[in-house]
Amino acid sequence: MIGGNESCTAGPIPMSYLTCLTYILGEWTGVEHIEDYLSYAVYLLWLLFPLAVVFLLPGVVIILFYTSILLLHIYKRKNELKEAYSNDFWDGAKQMLATLWDGHGRIWHGYELHGVKNIPEGPGLIVFYHGATPTDCIYFIARLLIERKRICHVVADHFVFRLPGFKILLDVHGVMHGPKEECVSALKKGCLLAIAPGGVREALFSDEMYTIIWGNRKGFAQVAIDAKVTKAALQALIEKHQKIPGNIFRALMERFQTQKKDD
Repeated sequence: MIGGNESCTAGPIPMSYLTCLTYILGEWTGVEHIEDYLSYAVYLLWLLFPLAVVFLLPGVVIILFYTSILLLHIYKRKNELKEAYSNDFWDGAKQMLATLWDGHGRIWHGYELHGVKNIPEGPGLIVFYHGATPTDCIYFIARLLIERKRICHVVADHFVFRLPGFKILLDVHGVMHGPKEECVSALKKGCLLAIAPGGVREALFSDEMYTIIWGNRKGFAQVAIDAKVTKAALQALIEKHQKIPGNIFRALMERFQTQKKDD
């Protein structure tokens, strides 16, 4: 037996570093056979790790959303006097949040934006696939503002406008709840407008096959039809750039690839 003041390497049978830590922890807590409890804890950690990873990204996204809201309130408080004399009061705040979200996209996903030159100078409709979280659309809006200094409005589901604290974030970025007339009006004013015809239904029920789920949502689809966008074009982009079926492990490995994708 090794005394509390003696080294773990002392004695006729030297201990490994891990065994030493286990012994010290057992002596400190007074729990017998603590290595059994530690083994069980490691097993639970290994078992629950995939579940933790699943909830990690949504948790980070929620934190970023409320960080953005907090920064907007601070920005507004610091610039209340300027608001009375400026038509572009929120420009600085938009650039700040665009940098925040673009940084997250670069670090977390290695986000890249290709084909920006194809976006018209005037009005345009951006149709996107609504994944479990709409982060790809947020990254697109942020990168577009940074690179082209253009604002892209987005249509969101009604429940988003009921989320606590989100009003200032939605107002600053011109998020709309999506009546057809409001969308058409925005396009007539020369704005870029992003819509996800699949909406929350696509977010909840789509799977690793990246199947487009638009159903019979004629409101969104009619705006897309009026702008001469087809569902087929979006499906073609998915087939070109997305490996089917989707795989989380493969995606993690691709995250560390340095070669950029082709347009």
